[in-house]
Amino acid sequence: MAEENSRRLIEPVTTPQHYVPPTARELRAQSVHRLQVGLFGLCAMLLLVGLANIIMDRAQLSDEEDPVEEVVAVDEEPKKQSSDPLADIGVLPETDPAPEPEPAADLEEELLGEADLQPDE
Repeated sequence: MAEENSRRLIEPVTTPQHYVPPTARELRAQSVHRLQVGLFGLCAMLLLVGLANIIMDRAQLSDEEDPVEEVVAVDEEPKKQSSDPLADIGVLPETDPAPEPEPAADLEEELLGEADLQPDE
């Protein structure tokens, strides 16, 4: 039955079909539609750019530091910058980037200083 219905809906073309050019009214309707779509797209892009500009302005305002914080930051001791994220979370022991001088070097300097102070015999 479905085949019979589809055969009725689609009639075979027995005569040649001629091209019918669109009328002036159809051409005008197409051009108006294209113009509407283009203007809508242009307005949408302007709104997106404006929204992005507003977001960037707000982000720059929030990034500006308070001058009071700068004064407080000058008075504070500099914080040690850690470049090892595994040490930060406690997976690895921390490594000191600037090791202290060995006590043997200090001991030699003290001994040399005392030797200079002793009178020659």
